[in-house]
Formats: sequence, C-alpha cells, structure tokens
Amino acid sequence: MIKIDLITGFLGAGKTTFLKKYATYLIDNGYKICILENDFGAINVDMMLLDNLSCDKEMVSGACDYDCHFRRFKTKLISMALRGYDRVIVEPSGLFHTDEFFDALYEEPLNNFYEIGNIFTIYDINTKNLSLEAKCFIASMLAVAGKIIVTKNFNNETLDINSLNNLLLEFDSNRLINEDDIIYSSNLDIKSIINSGYIEASTKKISDLSNKYDSIYYLDLDYNLSKMKEISNILFNDKKYGFVERIKGFILDNNIWYRINETKDASDISKIDNGQNVFIIIGNNLNKDLIDSLINN
Repeated sequence: MIKIDLITGFLGAGKTTFLKKYATYLIDNGYKICILENDFGAINVDMMLLDNLSCDKEMVSGACDYDCHFRRFKTKLISMALRGYDRVIVEPSGLFHTDEFFDALYEEPLNNFYEIGNIFTIYDINTKNLSLEAKCFIASMLAVAGKIIVTKNFNNETLDINSLNNLLLEFDSNRLINEDDIIYSSNLDIKSIINSGYIEASTKKISDLSNKYDSIYYLDLDYNLSKMKEISNILFNDKKYGFVERIKGFILDNNIWYRINETKDASDISKIDNGQNVFIIIGNNLNKDLIDSLINN
C-alpha cells in the first residue's frame, strides 16, 4: 500500500518550507513521491514554490462547496494510486479540518490503496487572536499530529503547551500534548521524524465550518511593495472588509519578484526567482464589493 502523509498548519505557519525539506529527504533516499496541494481557493500560489523539487506534483483547487471539494480530493487520490508511488504527501490549505483527510482515506476504494504514514502540524509560536473558526481548524490539526513542528521562535521562546491543551479541551479533544510531541524547527532533523506516525483523536466541529471562509484573488495588479503593505494594513485592521486571516501572492517591484505571506501579526516577504502577479485575500465574511473598490482605487 502507498504511504500517505499529511502536512497541516494554519495560514502562514511554514508548511511549504517544511514540505520542501521533507520531500527532499524522501527523494534523496530513493522514494518515488508525489505532492498533492489541496487548496480550497481558486489559485494555489504555493505550487510555484515547489518547482525545484524533482517529483510529481498535483493540485486540487477551488470548489463551490465542501462536498464538491471532497469529491475532487478523492478522485485525485484514486487517479494517483495507479501511478506506482511509494509515498504521497498532502499539503492542504491552512483552512482545513482533518476530518476530510480521514473520511476520504477510510472510504472505499482509497482504503485499499493507501495507509496513513505521518501527520505533521506546523505551528507558528506567535499564533494569537484567532477567530472561533480558526481555532476549530487548528484544534483538529493538533489533535492528530504525530509531531508538532514549532516555527518562528527566533528568540528561542518556549511553546506554551498548556495553551494548546486548553484549546484542545475547548473542542472536546481526547488527546493532550506533551513535550515529546514537540520539535522546534531550528532543531529539525528529518531523519529523526520519518516514523512519527499520527494520533487517532477527535475534536468537536462547529456547524457550517466549510462555509465560513472564502478567498478573493486579483491578477496583474500594478502594485509595488509599498502599495501592497498599505492595502494589507487596511484589510487587516478595518472589519468592514471582513475578517481577513491571510494575504498572500507575488509582487514584482523594480524587476525583482517577492513572495508575500502575511497575517495581521506577522509578515513574511522574501525574494524569489520567478513569480506570478497575483494577490490573494483569505478570510471569512469578506465583503467583495468593498474590497474590489479598495483594490481598484
């Protein structure tokens, strides 16, 4: 059977950075792998960041509702099962409840093709001020992770495990986290976590969760970095536009491509070799008309 791994994490936590290291290790050790980017949005900009990996890559992107997206996810996994991979790695959107992964893998015919290998949750130590819906997503990810990879502890901060366990208890989890479950990205050794496995645990799911989030994207905007930061600051701080969780994309400024990955509390802007002029806004209760007016003003 094909091993299938899941790499979860909330918006901007560093899933793609970890995925590149993890996939590179598997490739270098002779595994035939495929990466499946499973994003609810209409455009998946993270796929471009994987171009340098010498493996197959697939994508499930966009859908009118949860059921439609779930069917696309299953159909893609069925087609991939026939290609002789040793391992499949799924990187979903940060707005992902792990029930979708387990529901798909436990149904026929996927339960005859795949066995779950590792589940990793990438957790930004600076995470705070989350909406109820966002906390529900994170609780589902933390509950099942074989290892939790803590990122962005640049000053060697220690993770407050009690706060994570309080979050799990808030959503009726039957799993609690201890020190052995935690690895800091600064000390990460892929070989040591290659058999991390996963935890069979559950969390309460709030109603209509799949309809809470949406994404709006814009192509070929004539923005430089300064203009992008101005717009981002407005969107994160003025709730008339909705509850904006993340802004990502690529900006061309003075003939240099930059990758944009921002939340209200953190900003990651880095140079890249190539990009696509796209600006994506992710959140809940987004007011598209007002955002269109702001973007096009």
